[in-house]
Amino acid sequence: MENFAAPARPIVARMIEQAAAAPHRAVAFQGAPGANSHIAALEAFPDCLPLPCFDFSDAIDAVRDGLADCAIIPIENSLHGRVADIHFLLPESGLTITGEHFLPIRYALMGLGPVSGVRDAMSHPQALGQCRHWLREHGIAPVSYPDTAGAAAMVVELGDPATAALAPPGAAKIYGLETLASDIADADHNTTRFVVLARAGHPPVGEGPFMTTLIFKVKNVPAALYKAMGGFATNGVNMTKLESYQQGGTFAATEFYCDIEGRPGDENVDRALEELGFHSKSMRVLGAYPRARARG
Repeated sequence: MENFAAPARPIVARMIEQAAAAPHRAVAFQGAPGANSHIAALEAFPDCLPLPCFDFSDAIDAVRDGLADCAIIPIENSLHGRVADIHFLLPESGLTITGEHFLPIRYALMGLGPVSGVRDAMSHPQALGQCRHWLREHGIAPVSYPDTAGAAAMVVELGDPATAALAPPGAAKIYGLETLASDIADADHNTTRFVVLARAGHPPVGEGPFMTTLIFKVKNVPAALYKAMGGFATNGVNMTKLESYQQGGTFAATEFYCDIEGRPGDENVDRALEELGFHSKSMRVLGAYPRARARG
């Protein structure tokens, strides 16, 4: 808790105490109170007790250690792409994806005022990237901070009118800042997709149709990916996402993160996964969960 800026600590302490009294209702999220992940937790689980965690690893640990029933973690944004490190954290977490949630993202510039005197905007790198054109047009330099709402708390702690925060609008009220500019994202479609992570055996959140998320590593031979993907086409399984990333810094083998429609137990999905496994060095399902939004 000491990692949070001083103005956020009393609020964080109160939320931690409430979650500790009923961990079966606790939903861990990364960030200070007022962050987008906090908003997503309340939207996805209206009766939950949000549990603020300073970073993604802390949120995952809270679930593994039984301090929270689940965690809600941002995985990708419509403007700025995938959230850094999440593809490495998910497979290593030992948790299962049991749901997804889409949150429209809106940012406000908040500080001690006035806006004409603001030289720097502090926020999470994702938020800065989603508003980079607006910041450049207004001559405001981006300053990275681990969290959006946490940046608002830090602005209060710094007490410098030249430094503002880029955060969800509600954070201004929480930390007593003045809203200097509203709705400043670079595109109206700015949306973040979150996934719900829980311990193995936790039931999926909601009803179908279903999505399945998996990771796999292809064999280091010509046309390996082409052959691995063939089973999805021949069995009519729609793949909605495929991203590559490197593990271990060897540049020798590429791993892939993949979302498909359907779930294990569906005959066509089972056949596609069997063929994928034949052409891959390794393959692991991270979760099958109800689809929150139709793709395409």
